[in-house]
Amino acid sequence: MNDHETDRPAMPKPPRDRVLIFDTTLRDGEQSPGATMTHDEKLEIAGLLDEMGVDIIEAGFPIASEGDFHAVSEIAKLSRNSVICGLARANFKDIDRCWEAVKHARAPRIHTFIGTSPLHRAIPNLDRDQMAERIHDTVTHARNLCDNIQWSPMDATRTEEDYLCRVVEIAIKAGATTINIPDTVGYTAPRESADLIRMLIEKVPGADEVIFATHCHNDLGMATANALAAVEGGARQIECTINGLGERAGNTALEEVVMALKVRNDIMPWHTGIDTTKIMNISRRVAAVSGFAVQFNKAIVGKNAFAHESGIHQDGMLKNAETFEIMRPSDVGLSDTNLVMGKHSGRAALRAKLKDLGFDLADNQLKDVFVRFKALADRKKEVYDDDLVALMRDQSADEQSDRLQIKKLRVVCGTEGPQTADLTMSIDGKDHQIEATGDGPVDATFNAVKALFQHNARLQLYQVHAVTEGTDAQATVSVRMEEEGRIATGQSADTDTVVASAKAYVNALNRLLVRRGQAEPGYDVKGVSYKDVG
Repeated sequence: MNDHETDRPAMPKPPRDRVLIFDTTLRDGEQSPGATMTHDEKLEIAGLLDEMGVDIIEAGFPIASEGDFHAVSEIAKLSRNSVICGLARANFKDIDRCWEAVKHARAPRIHTFIGTSPLHRAIPNLDRDQMAERIHDTVTHARNLCDNIQWSPMDATRTEEDYLCRVVEIAIKAGATTINIPDTVGYTAPRESADLIRMLIEKVPGADEVIFATHCHNDLGMATANALAAVEGGARQIECTINGLGERAGNTALEEVVMALKVRNDIMPWHTGIDTTKIMNISRRVAAVSGFAVQFNKAIVGKNAFAHESGIHQDGMLKNAETFEIMRPSDVGLSDTNLVMGKHSGRAALRAKLKDLGFDLADNQLKDVFVRFKALADRKKEVYDDDLVALMRDQSADEQSDRLQIKKLRVVCGTEGPQTADLTMSIDGKDHQIEATGDGPVDATFNAVKALFQHNARLQLYQVHAVTEGTDAQATVSVRMEEEGRIATGQSADTDTVVASAKAYVNALNRLLVRRGQAEPGYDVKGVSYKDVG
C-alpha cells in the first residue's frame, strides 16, 4: 500500500444489525440499453445518492471510456460521505485505471471481478488453476494500491460450490475486504440465496473478517427477495439501483430493500443509513435523466403505490390510513396532498410546490420553469403535482438538447390521404423548415425531422401515457432509438401529443449524438467486452 494512503479510513465491518447499501445506478444501472447519462447528470445523481446516505457509490467503469473515467474521478473528488467505488476486470490495466479514477476520494474502493462459473471460465479460456492464480495476482495488485477492495466471482450462483469456496478464500487471503456474490443472470431463488451466503461464511477460512455482499438481478422477478434472503444468510451489503434500473429485467431496487427493512423490521431486524424521505426525489430524477419511466404499479415509487380507487379501500383510508397503507407517503418523500396550481399562482407558490416535490431550484432555473408553468397553465385549467413533475422532466431534457430543437410544428389531419407536418427545427443554432407527409400525424412529424436531419437511427419503442386525467391532460411520450448498436431514449410531455412526440424523438436523437461523440470501444481482454459485467 502506498504510504500516503495509509491514513485513509478503511471501511470497518458494520455492526451485525447494520446493512450497507451499495448503489450501482451509475454503473450497472447505466448499462440498461438507452440509459446512458451525461457527465453532469452523473454528478447530480451521485450527489443525491451521497446526500441520502448511500454507503458505497459504484460511480462507473473507468476503463470503459474517457467519459466514464472523468465522471468517476470527478465524483470521487466531490463526494462528502459515501465510499466511491470503480469497477475493474481481473487485469492490471483495468485496476490501475480504476485506482487513478477513485484515488482522490475521501474513501476510495476498487471493485474487481472475474467470471467463475463453467460458462464464464470458458470466455477467457482459463482452467481452474489458471483462474485461481489470476484472482490471487489481481486482488493482490489492487490491495497494494488501495486498502478497500471488493472482489466478485461473476455468475457465482452457477459456480461449483467447492470451487467458489476455493476462490473466495484466495481473494480474502490476497486482501479483499468485501466479497460480493453476484446472481449475474437472475437465476437463483431466495432459499438458495440465503444458503449460499451461509455456506461461504461457515466453510471459508477468514470469512468472518470480511463483509459479504449480494448482487441480484430480476430476471425471474426475485431480486428483492433474493437480496433480503442473502442478508438473512449473513450478507451485510446489498448492491442495488434506483428504480431497479439495470440490464435486462434490472437489478435489486434500492427503494424496495430499504423500505422492506424499515417496514418489516419486526421480522428482519436490520437497518440501513438511508434517509428514506429522499427516495421519491431521486427516483424521479433517475427516471428523467435515464429516460426510463417508472411503471405505475412499481412498488414504493410507482404512481399508484399510494393510490386507492376501490370504494372499500377509499372508505377504509378515510377512517384510518393504516387500513390499507403499511407506510406513509411522507416516509418516502411523497407529499400527502396534491394541491392544484393554476394560471393565477405566483412564482413563490411554484417554488414552494416544487420544493415540496423534491425540486430545489436556483433563481435562474425557477425563472425558466415559471415561464413553462404559465404556458402550461394557460392550456390546462388545473395543474397537478404530476403535471409539475412532467414539466421538470421536460425541462431537464431540453437543457441537454444542444444540437437539435423543435421551434414550430403545424400538423394537418384529414380523414382521407396522408397527414402533413410543417416543421421548423433548429440544427446547430440555425433554423430549417420543411413539410413532410406520413401515415398519421406522428409519422408525418417524424418524417419531417428525418428529412431535416438525416440519420440511420431505428425507432424501437414509442409509448404515450397521460400524466393526469381529462381531455386537457399532458401526454408523456417515450421514444427509444438504436443506431449502430448505440441505444438512446427520449421523453417529453405536452398537452399536445404530437408536439410531445416530436420533442421526445428529437431528445432521443440528441442523446444519440452525445453517444456518437463519446463512442470509444472499451478496453478488451480476450473478447470480454466491458458490458459483460455482473
